[in-house]
Amino acid sequence: MNISYNWLRELIDIELSPEETAAALTRVGLAVEGIHPHKDDLVLDIDLTSNRPDCLSHLGVARELGVITGKELAAVTQTHGETMDDVAVDSIPFPAVLAPEVARIENPELCHRFTARVIRGVKIGASPEWLVDRLEALGERSINNVADITNYVMLELGQPMHAFDLDKLAEKRIVVRTARAGEKITTLDEAERELDETMLAICDAERPVAVAGVMGGFESGITEATTNVLLEVAYFKRENIRQTSRRLGLATEASYRFERGVDIENLIRASDRATELILELAGGEAADIVDVYPERQQERTVRSANISAAVKRLTGLDVAADECERILSALGIERIGEGEYTSPTWRHDIAIEEDLVEEVARHAGYENIKDELPPAYGAGEYQATEVRKRRLRGALAEQGFDEAIAYSFIDVRHDDLFAAVPEFLREGGEEKFVTLKDSVIEGAVRMRPTLIPGLLGALRLNLNHQRRDVKLFEIGKAFAASGMGELPVERELFTIAVTGGEVHEDRAMPARPLDLYDAKGAVEAALEAAGTAGYEYRPAEVSHLRPGQAGEVVKDGRVVGTFGRLNEEIAANYKFKQPVYVAELDLQTILAEPSDPAVYTPLSRFPAVVRDISFLVPRSLTFAEVQRTALAAGAANLRAVSFVDIFEGKGLADDVRSLTIRLEFRSDERTLTDAEAEAEYNTILSQLKDAMGLVPRA
Repeated sequence: MNISYNWLRELIDIELSPEETAAALTRVGLAVEGIHPHKDDLVLDIDLTSNRPDCLSHLGVARELGVITGKELAAVTQTHGETMDDVAVDSIPFPAVLAPEVARIENPELCHRFTARVIRGVKIGASPEWLVDRLEALGERSINNVADITNYVMLELGQPMHAFDLDKLAEKRIVVRTARAGEKITTLDEAERELDETMLAICDAERPVAVAGVMGGFESGITEATTNVLLEVAYFKRENIRQTSRRLGLATEASYRFERGVDIENLIRASDRATELILELAGGEAADIVDVYPERQQERTVRSANISAAVKRLTGLDVAADECERILSALGIERIGEGEYTSPTWRHDIAIEEDLVEEVARHAGYENIKDELPPAYGAGEYQATEVRKRRLRGALAEQGFDEAIAYSFIDVRHDDLFAAVPEFLREGGEEKFVTLKDSVIEGAVRMRPTLIPGLLGALRLNLNHQRRDVKLFEIGKAFAASGMGELPVERELFTIAVTGGEVHEDRAMPARPLDLYDAKGAVEAALEAAGTAGYEYRPAEVSHLRPGQAGEVVKDGRVVGTFGRLNEEIAANYKFKQPVYVAELDLQTILAEPSDPAVYTPLSRFPAVVRDISFLVPRSLTFAEVQRTALAAGAANLRAVSFVDIFEGKGLADDVRSLTIRLEFRSDERTLTDAEAEAEYNTILSQLKDAMGLVPRA
């Protein structure tokens, strides 16, 4: 934002030099990045944050200087040496009953206020030298006296406005409505633009004559032949202007201000100011203003029982109560009762007590905040689950995983593409996703209900950079909609994604391809590190996973997550040319279970007796079922039942396969004899035969 030093001095009587002014503004958060000369003036280049649209004007910056210097703002703005009182508007009365015939709002949810004023008998010509110089100093090109005045007032008061040639408006009236599909308009830059139903347009009785809040139309613009002007000053919904500007690829000084927020109570003042300048520089007669204000904006209040104490608590600064009140009052934040303040209409960022504290701290001096830790009670303690999550992270890091951190918002194209963890999203006709009103990234308007899209995006980035062997995991929050008026549901999830091969340290080539069991093993290791056990892994059908290579993680009959290979459709969308395996678990539910205590058991000094055994089993029978049955046989010295191998094909029927398992027997007290091991071995064989009909292969 370019600000004229001479102009500031017309708005407030300051004795600071340009350099001192720049330093003072920078100190309170309006960073001046440079000072540039222009004829007899100096221009301050101020870098503003998006939450300070009130300083996109000379009046807003002068207000900040008023707080800094303790000087009062000029009672009225000036017209190059004359006050507004010296150039009063002598308006022609306009019957209130005819106001709807001049301006009508059809979409009050997008246009909260609209003012119009007709000025007849103007003479369009070149602007005086002082006005041209002032605009050129701030990077604006002079067009004609009326157009220059609208730009001048925007720079002075922060309120964009537009002047129409009244005689070019069909039926000489204005209708504010959303555009119809396919409607077109040629804007002032002489480019034809197609509008859609989401865009707000300012229209006459027949067609759009301006894109609301962005740019006026070429056909209704001011020319040398114009004699009658309709001056429009309005307030539009910020989100709609931002969306329209982006869709049209058209950013203007007006849209820049509207999409950040202007002062809805400043419209009349801005219209009067522009009208007075037009009467002075272009002549004519002005009618009364038409003000269409469907629903008056409610006064916003902020509570702070003791602002001085709040400043001390949050910043450590000792600012007396009187000084706090002076700063806030000079900024337009007035105290209206015991511990209650009004939020001025030009400050859209003042909503809570912390905002009041920030305003006081800015002007008291951030540099006065000492470098020390704030007081805290109970600091340094871990959350109940933090230690377990650290162990989980450590276990995965030992397996070669890298931790990823993805954005919490995703594109709508991921809706229903990935199955969420059980009992999280609301199914049915109601909205189940959390939707952002103002996305940080274009198109990413959903708060993520799953972490998988973020990890797949990270995998794609790695693959695009020729990293083919990747293991990633993320621990983060997912979000789901709740009932009307309620806060969204948050759930902490644990997600992994692997692809490529297993790479050993100091080796360039992978030792073997990663498969489904690597993903499953990573989940098992993570859960074990987190101090939980007793999980069952069984086949399942999951929408985003490949049939036959998908499973679910179950604890006490409750599904807490899924794992498997990404299906072909999603893999093709991401252009993955190699298998990708993912798993996602409800970590919040898992960690809600008490952790198993770590028990020390010394290593046995006695050797184990190992027996391998093969069975012909139906294809529907899993190793896990055989393992559970063997362990249930009650063999006192059975320490482990392990999977060895599986064979299917030549020599076997199509519906059976050969399963080989390993039984390990060991005593902690002595070396087992062959007879003792054989007895327990036979007990297990008997159990497998009775329960499952399995007999060893010959």
